[in-house]
Order: sequence, then structure tokens, then C-alpha cells
Amino acid sequence: MSLPRYAAGRLLLGLGQVAGITTIVFVLTEALPGDAAVVIAGDQPDPARIAAIRAQLDLDRPAWQRYLDWLTDLIRGDLGVSLISQRPIVERLADSAAATLLLAAVTLLVLVPLAIALGMLAARREGGRLDRMVSAVSVALYAVPEFALAILLIAVFGVQLGWLPPTAFGADLLARPSVLVLPLLVLLARPICTISRLTRAGMLDALRGEHVRHARRLGITGSRLWLRHALPGALAPVVQQLARTTDWLLGGVIVVEAVFVIPGLGTALVDAVSTRDIPTVQALCVLVAVTTVVVNLAADLVAFRLAPRIGAVR
Repeated sequence: MSLPRYAAGRLLLGLGQVAGITTIVFVLTEALPGDAAVVIAGDQPDPARIAAIRAQLDLDRPAWQRYLDWLTDLIRGDLGVSLISQRPIVERLADSAAATLLLAAVTLLVLVPLAIALGMLAARREGGRLDRMVSAVSVALYAVPEFALAILLIAVFGVQLGWLPPTAFGADLLARPSVLVLPLLVLLARPICTISRLTRAGMLDALRGEHVRHARRLGITGSRLWLRHALPGALAPVVQQLARTTDWLLGGVIVVEAVFVIPGLGTALVDAVSTRDIPTVQALCVLVAVTTVVVNLAADLVAFRLAPRIGAVR
């Protein structure tokens, strides 16, 4: 199958997934308990005032009408207006996205080269001390939940030793990068274990593959064999795992932002749920869903391109 044909099929599948996700998001957010009109009305709400607020916010209209209007606005790129602040949701997300994107970008920039290098070293010393140590540490770290690891790091390095800031409360992330160290360690812990082990397994499988054996018959050895012929074949599943890691980061960042008091999209989502700001919750869920579909589509195309072909060995 050619790459354009494969890409077209995956794109159609992605569009279908986005369409299904928007419907599920609307239905689930409609089922959330509570009422934004009651929240806005205050501690002693008057029924007449609540009714007026509901009418002002269009909450008194049937759900199917609000769904069609919301879907039409989404297609036009309009995410709506916050029920609580009455600000465009795009502005709210823009204010919060910088911290989340910075944290996720730094995590990926450190994760990719470090995990692949560890995996290649473990594969090169298969069965050796380094290989066994990487395996043992990976299993141990992967078993620790993010929030538990975050609290442990805060207690040891932030409170007891005082080496690093325990939270990012009130700090400028760019002006004071030390506040990102502990969150970064928490976000790196699990994916670095998974990707390094997957790289190791992929390298060992690639070295036994027909395309690498063919390269050896052509006299290709050493680092050229490893980097040019074995590594691309090993990276195909790694790229797909990186896409799943990116999806996981979107959820893991919510936990990390809550523990380390980082004002990002995770904090915005928690605030929107607590105040029953349904349009903001819907917009954030759709944003995460679309990002997931796009990232996985890109990963599938890269993995398809990296698939080993014997005829391509030079």
C-alpha cells in the first residue's frame, strides 16, 4: 500500500473518531451533576434569579438544540463562551496553554533521546549488568503512581533537603526553571521505562531481521549497521508508543499541575468541573481528543514510513 493511500484511510478514520468523540463529550458533560446557574447565583440562590440566569445562558433550551449549535460553532472554530467568566473560551485556554505546552515539550525533548539511548545501550549489552539494571529500575518506577512519586519527591527534595522548589505557586516558569525539575522527573518516570525497554526489544528484533542480515551480507557492520539499518526498524513501534505517551502526558500533566500548583490546562479543567462551566469542560475535552487523533495519525504515518524494506538497503 502506498503512503498517500494509507494516509487517506487513516485521515478518514481520524475524522470519524473526532465526530464520535464530540458526541460522547457533549452527552457526558450534560450528565455531570450540578448546575452552573446555581453556582453563579451564589450561596442563597433565588429560584427566580436562577431561572433568569438559565435563560440568559441558554440552559433552558433542549439539549439537542444546544448540541447542534455547539457542533456548528466547533466546525467554524468557535469554542464558545465560559458560563462563569463570560470570556471567550479560546482566551481562557490561551492563558493556560503556555505552562502545559512548556512542561510537555520539555518532557518530550528530554525523553526521546534519553530513552532511545538507554534502550540501545541495553540492547548492545544484552544480558549484561546494565541491561539487568535498566530492567529492574524500569519495573520499579513503572509501578509507582504519578501522584505518589510527586509527593515523595516533594517531601525529600523540596522539604527535607530543600534542594528544589516544592511547588510552582506564584513562580514564572521561564524565569525560574528550577520549579520544573520535580514535575519533569515525575512525567519522565513512566514513559522513559516503557520507551527504553521497547527500543531495546525493537533493536534486538531488528538485528535479527532479514533487512539487517542482508546489510551484513553487503559488508555493512558497526555503528553504520546499528544506526542506519537496525535503528529505523526499531523506531517504528517506538514512534507509536511516543504517540501514546503524548496522550498520556495530557492526562499526567493534569495530576502534576494539581500537585505542583502549575497554572496550566489541567488546572483550568479542574476549575471548570468544580464550577460546572460545561462549555469550558467540553472545549478542553474536544481539544485533548483532537490532539490525540492528530498525534496518533502522525505516528502511524511515520511508523509506516520507517517500516523496513529489504530493497531499500544500501
